[in-house]
Amino acid sequence: MLKRTFLIAAIAFVGLTACKSQQTITTNQSKNALDNIEVNGKLYAAVFQQNAAEYQALCAQAFNIATLQLDLIVKEKHNKPLAIVTDIDETFLDNSPYAVEMARKGKSYSQKTWTEWTAKADAKPVLGSLEFFNYAKSKGVEVFYITNRNQDDKAGTMENLKKYNFPFADETHLIVRTSESSKEARRQKLSETHEIVMLMGDNLSDFSTLFDKKTQEERLQNVKDNKNLFGKKFIVLPNTGYGDWEAALFQYRKDLTKEEKDAIYNKSVKGFK
Repeated sequence: MLKRTFLIAAIAFVGLTACKSQQTITTNQSKNALDNIEVNGKLYAAVFQQNAAEYQALCAQAFNIATLQLDLIVKEKHNKPLAIVTDIDETFLDNSPYAVEMARKGKSYSQKTWTEWTAKADAKPVLGSLEFFNYAKSKGVEVFYITNRNQDDKAGTMENLKKYNFPFADETHLIVRTSESSKEARRQKLSETHEIVMLMGDNLSDFSTLFDKKTQEERLQNVKDNKNLFGKKFIVLPNTGYGDWEAALFQYRKDLTKEEKDAIYNKSVKGFK
């Protein structure tokens, strides 16, 4: 009987030890997954996007300015129907939940996981966006959603737009990427039938080819050269999580390792002594 008691105790001890070891491994794996600047940075950006009242204020400010400018624009004489061109992601739909899940799993963006996210049609509108686009419609201005979401994302995107009753949620006005990432050809095509009076985006390439695949120095200089357009024709929404600002930092290379990216992040910032 005593031997049997000892045997049961030993088995229980081994089982508890195994569970504890597995828990330690899982905890360490999770810790290691977050142990790099890129993953931590994207998670921290999502924390700001989901929690900071300042983020909400910046979005409201952008759409308030857009409303003021639109009121001035519609009073002018125009020869074509008026159009607003807007990006989607982080311009008026909040995709921070995707960033959070990728960070927690120690992963970065992939088309497969992104399409899984867009298919949920669960991205929430940012503050002020829905009201502004409906206001534009009331003024007779069409809204075109020119996005680099692709054909695989289109059905989920359309469902997401309709879910929140965004205006012009149809095949004509939702224009996804079919080949090149530059939006210029799509903007030029629209310009044949409409006058584009305003462009909205979180990424400078949402506005002009001046910012397509340019270096950090060129991007900054082109902003300075065109500063009078911002807040008027160009309306910028905040996005600290991703964008061409980051791609330019990496010189548009897609073959960098985690360690190489971390080294570039560290080298790109200044501290003090």
